[in-house]
Amino acid sequence: MSIPAINQRTLAPWIFLAPGVLFFLVYVIVPIFQSMEISFYAWDGLGERTWVGTGNYVELMDDEAFYTSLKNNVIWLVLYMLAIPAGLFIALFLNQTVWGIRLYKSLFFFPFVISQVVVGLVFSWFYDPSYGLMNVIITSLGFDAIPVLADERYVTYGIIAAGLWPQTAYCMILYLTGLNAVDPEQIEAGRLDNARGWRMLWYVVLPQLKPATFIAVVVTVIGALRSFDLISIMTDGGPWGSSRVLAFYMYEQAFSEYGFRMGYGAAIAVVLFLIMIIYISAFLYKMYRDERDL
Repeated sequence: MSIPAINQRTLAPWIFLAPGVLFFLVYVIVPIFQSMEISFYAWDGLGERTWVGTGNYVELMDDEAFYTSLKNNVIWLVLYMLAIPAGLFIALFLNQTVWGIRLYKSLFFFPFVISQVVVGLVFSWFYDPSYGLMNVIITSLGFDAIPVLADERYVTYGIIAAGLWPQTAYCMILYLTGLNAVDPEQIEAGRLDNARGWRMLWYVVLPQLKPATFIAVVVTVIGALRSFDLISIMTDGGPWGSSRVLAFYMYEQAFSEYGFRMGYGAAIAVVLFLIMIIYISAFLYKMYRDERDL
C-alpha cells in the first residue's frame, strides 16, 4: 500500500531533518541542561558530587575575577559589533564590476579562512614591543613603544582588534551574498525618486539586507560572548588576569591546573548562556516588532 503523495511531501522534510535534530538535541540541548544541573554541585569531575545548591552562584557574586571577566565580555560585545557596519561597507565597495575585483575579494576573504590560532599569533607578532610592525612604525615616528599585550589598559582592546579582522570578513561575505539578491527594480525606482547615496542605502538597500543583518548580528554576538581562543593564544588571560572573559574564566576554573571545579565552571557557563539568550532574544523581539509595524 503506497503512501499518498501529500503525506510524502509532509514527511520528507522531517526525515531529512531528523539526523540533524537528533545531533542538536544530544550535543547541544542536553548538555545545556546538564551544565545547569552540575552548577548546583561541588565536583572535581571524577569523584562524588556534593550538593551546594546556589552556593556556586553566591560565590560568583563576591568573585572579583568574575566581575573582571564580565566587564571584558561587555567590552567585547560592544566593540565586536563594529564588524557588522565594517563588513557592510567593504561589501558595498566590493560589489562592483571593475578590473581586479576578484583579487580584492580574495584578499578581504582571506582572514575568514585562516585559523583563529594563526590570527592570534600574527597579531602577537604585530604587537611585539621589540620588533612588531606596529611598534616599529610608532618608534619611527618618535614615540615610545606600546606593549599592548602586557598593559592592562590596552590588552583587551588589542585582542578585540585581532578578533575583528576575521569577523569583519565573515560579515562581508554575508552582505555580499545579500547584495546579490537586492532587487534591481527597487534600485531603479529609488533613483527615479531621487534617492542617492545614504538615502538609497538606508531606505532601499538596507531593508532588503535584513536577513543578512540578522545572521551577522546573531553570529557576531555569539562570537563576542564565547571568545576564548584568541585570549588563550595571545595572553592566556594575562597580564594578571586582566584580559579574561567568562568563557576563559570558566575553562580556568573547570579544566585548568588551577581549578577542576566543575560546578563553579558550570555556574559561569550558565551565566554566560543567560546573557547570550537575553541579548539575542531582545534583538529577535525588536526585529519582530519592526516587521509587525511595517
